[in-house]
Amino acid sequence: MSFNCSKKILLVNRIFTSCLLGSAPVITHAEALILPSVEVHAERLQEISASSLNTSDTAALLENEPGISLYRAGGVSSLPAIHGLADDRIRIKVDGMDLISSCANHMNPPLSYIDPSNIENIKVYAGITPVSVGGDSIAGAIQVNSATPEFAKDGQDLLIKATVGTFYRSNNDARGVNLSTSVANDKVYMRYTGSTVEANNYTSGGNFKSTAAASSDKPNHILAGDEVGSSAYKARNHALAFGVKHENHLIELKLGLQDIPYQGYPNQRMDMTGNDSKQFNLSYKGKYDWGKLEARAYYEKTRHSMQFGDDKQFLYGNAPGMPMETEGQNAGVVVNADILMTARDTLRIGAEYQRYRLDDWWPKSGTGMMMAPLTFENINNGQRDRYDIFAEWEAKWSEQWLSQVGVRSSIVKMNAGDIQGYNTTAANGMSAYKVAAAAFNALDHKSTDNNLDLTALTRYQPNVNQTYEAGYAMKTRSPNVYERFVWANTNTMVMNMNNLYGDGNGYVGNLNLTPETAHTLSATANWHDNKQQNWNLTVTPYFTYVDDYIDAVACAKVGKNCMARTDGFVNLSLDNQSARIYGVDISGRKELSGGYSLGSFAVSGGLNYVRGKNNTSNDNLYNTMPLNAKFALEHNIGAWMNTVQLKLVDSKDNVQAIRKELKTAGYGLLNMYSSYEWKSARLDLGIENVFDKHYADPLGGAYLGQGATMGTGVVHGTQIPGMGRSVNLGLTLKY
Repeated sequence: MSFNCSKKILLVNRIFTSCLLGSAPVITHAEALILPSVEVHAERLQEISASSLNTSDTAALLENEPGISLYRAGGVSSLPAIHGLADDRIRIKVDGMDLISSCANHMNPPLSYIDPSNIENIKVYAGITPVSVGGDSIAGAIQVNSATPEFAKDGQDLLIKATVGTFYRSNNDARGVNLSTSVANDKVYMRYTGSTVEANNYTSGGNFKSTAAASSDKPNHILAGDEVGSSAYKARNHALAFGVKHENHLIELKLGLQDIPYQGYPNQRMDMTGNDSKQFNLSYKGKYDWGKLEARAYYEKTRHSMQFGDDKQFLYGNAPGMPMETEGQNAGVVVNADILMTARDTLRIGAEYQRYRLDDWWPKSGTGMMMAPLTFENINNGQRDRYDIFAEWEAKWSEQWLSQVGVRSSIVKMNAGDIQGYNTTAANGMSAYKVAAAAFNALDHKSTDNNLDLTALTRYQPNVNQTYEAGYAMKTRSPNVYERFVWANTNTMVMNMNNLYGDGNGYVGNLNLTPETAHTLSATANWHDNKQQNWNLTVTPYFTYVDDYIDAVACAKVGKNCMARTDGFVNLSLDNQSARIYGVDISGRKELSGGYSLGSFAVSGGLNYVRGKNNTSNDNLYNTMPLNAKFALEHNIGAWMNTVQLKLVDSKDNVQAIRKELKTAGYGLLNMYSSYEWKSARLDLGIENVFDKHYADPLGGAYLGQGATMGTGVVHGTQIPGMGRSVNLGLTLKY
């Protein structure tokens, strides 16, 4: 979505939470409905230093955006939620690629494939998402982009740039280095970006469990009462980019390589013991007299492994562990065009094709009948092909009025091959895979969904101090491969491993699931000063009704006979129901003073409220962020910048009963940030959770970080705590 707008400060005001509340300055912007999509490019020195200082998790850069919350997971793999809807319900694109998580626990979500140091900007569509931005989602869209090519001027010598940064965070001894270097003449450029980060387990602000050995077979491996087990991680990312420019045409080839040797998961029963990804991304952008044309072809392959990490233990029979392997292949082609019909009218048209293949298999372990003698096939040749076309008409009727309407048609075809369990014995207690496998194999696995998206938006600006927007969207999402094709319901151990939610429960899929269809009404009012520099206030109420909402249900409701449990958790399946979500986002900013000897001061704040209900069961929706607010005081004097931030979160009382979701108490956190920038260097200092406050993370999920996570070593009742005090230091040098 692109509207002409010369006042970039409009966008800067919209992203006050990123600039002033302690996350990465000026690299993200939230789009409520149809505000102009204006790129804001800060110096890379500032972006890399700030983003790498406080987090190595790209999703965490969005934490302060209006309407955004995070499902905490691994150290570099949080799942963003927009107005209470997360994971595959959000359309996430990384450098234009529609990436898909290839893991039974969704340990490798799209945003985990790019390091914060390789990001130039992030666009968040948290309101009505235009059809040109993407389909197959009901919550919104997130677009992450690495640096755009920078060429030398005509007649200039080679343009050579380099940036190197390093950081340390005290709480979990996180340390890392990132490097970016580029060389270009006036027609050709090349850029390399690399990063590495390693961290130990983090600690909370107080004891939330007893001090004990991680598991009975590791008596010397002691976890303190405040140590969050299975939260350590290590990740390495490399990216190469090549570009050729000719007049108004640009061709780029981007290559990506990721290696995650390990990443612990405190809210899953297994840990990531390897994630290798290769990405190939070829794109074309061209400007013509009639408009612009963009085309892209991409391919991404992921090999993912899970096993019990150092803090966890397996206690079944003679099996040494439970190896799990996944391979995902994702390829796509996208062609979009913006056609300038008249001075008033712009037509956007496009087509997309995405081909996704998934194999999820678990090699035998041990010599007994529990997990041998065969390879367990969780998903065999899972297939998901999507064919999209869209058209979008935008009209600027006057200086005050603008409208946009769009339609997108999607065909989603899914299929999967036959499967098998660890053995073919039908009467062996928990190993009774034969009957369940035969029942699944006897069914037709093919499905074809014909989905339709519609959007209608309008914007009214009566004067220089006011902007009003309103819109309606109908968006549709087909189930993912795991929701449809996970088959084993005879074994709690296996069901535990198919968990996309971090709640500790076991799940089996449902071949009869139909697509979700969301109807959203949203409006935005924005008041501001004439130049949009001194103050602004934005209010966005919204309401969403979802037909065929995919939610957890008792196994018996969908005709599955799942094992009962005695550890406090439950075994569940999925079914189509209906849901409603409503809430409001409020944000504002005010300059207090400027140009004085003490420097300039500004205050900003934001409040987010979301409420979700399952209309069918009258239950609450899972993992909905409670009422929360953020306030910040910023001080600038010359090259020195300081921020004091206060975060307030209400108690989480509206929990989902069927998942046995835990309630959490309210809390407040104080964070402080400071930075000083020279011509070719920048020093950053941050103190997060200054008073070392102990609190339960409302969206952190169930604590499964240590012990016999497949046996009786984990009992329901503990929520993952947030991180305690951390002193963060970062240094960035630029050439």
